[in-house]
Amino acid sequence: MRTDGRRADELRPLKFRRRYTRQAPGSVLVQSGRTTVLCTCCVEAAVPPFLVGQGQGWLTAEYGMLPGSTNSRKQRDRGGKVDGRTVEIQRLIGRSLRAVVNLDKLGEFTLWIDCDVLEADGGTRTASINGAFVALVDALCTAKPKGSTGFDPSAIIRDSVAAISVGLLDDVELLDLAYVEDKDAEVDMNLVMTGQGQFVEVQGTGEEATFSRSQLDRLLKLGKVGIDQITAEQRKALGGNWPLD
Repeated sequence: MRTDGRRADELRPLKFRRRYTRQAPGSVLVQSGRTTVLCTCCVEAAVPPFLVGQGQGWLTAEYGMLPGSTNSRKQRDRGGKVDGRTVEIQRLIGRSLRAVVNLDKLGEFTLWIDCDVLEADGGTRTASINGAFVALVDALCTAKPKGSTGFDPSAIIRDSVAAISVGLLDDVELLDLAYVEDKDAEVDMNLVMTGQGQFVEVQGTGEEATFSRSQLDRLLKLGKVGIDQITAEQRKALGGNWPLD
């Protein structure tokens, strides 16, 4: 039995609160246990210089942890200085969303994904990806930026995307690690997958430990179980805005 009473293959309680703020066309507060992230998606009528004139859009992401999100105050990133962990995570979020977006159908617009961690208890990067997908779909359904009559989400979104952590703790495979488990895990892995079961990214590390091929296979299988459940919750949250029927 885990410290919070969950089974080894059980997700933390997952909630998506859409339209959490009023300004961004896509705004979702995602809660995975105690981990809480505000994900927004804004649309800009411009693209990076390397895409100007090509009729293609772009998607990029930024991630940050608010000072009060951890036990000890986290210093804000200032003056353009961003720590290496933040850079890694925001690149992961961007790659994950671009994997399921048809940028050729977007036109010369940029989708800005912003993920701000309000409370961190493990899995902030995975929660950010899960909430960002919902915010992205909502933004495409509602945004009408200058130079556009609106977007067709069903043409732009190729598939859904979701992410989850798995790990080995005391030689037991666990799904959706909270911080107290993550910090002591012998193996820590983050999986990003599409709704159709394709891998976008696998990040796996032995923390002063090794793991076997059979353990890796079991972790991947366990992660797929979690991804399927998260995808179902994303679909439920979006309701009629789900773009993939």
